Amino acid sequence: MSPDDWQAHVTTQAALAMGRWLEARGRLDRPIATLTRKDLECMASNAISRFIVLATQRRTQGPDPAEREKLDDLLMG
Repeated sequence: MSPDDWQAHVTTQAALAMGRWLEARGRLDRPIATLTRKDLECMASNAISRFIVLATQRRTQGPDPAEREKLDDLLMG
């Protein structure tokens, strides 16, 4: 998977994680403006968690060394 394809995949998966969180709480049909700060923080946390899982998997699948180094820097902070 190319880096651009991977980025598109990760973005979609993060959006799905946020949607699943909303759906599980019965808030999927509510306008974003009605969500509380805690709701938004939880959605962001789910999206970030999904990204970390996917980035870790991508890193271990052995992309080229330059991409692996970028993922290491991103994941390690």
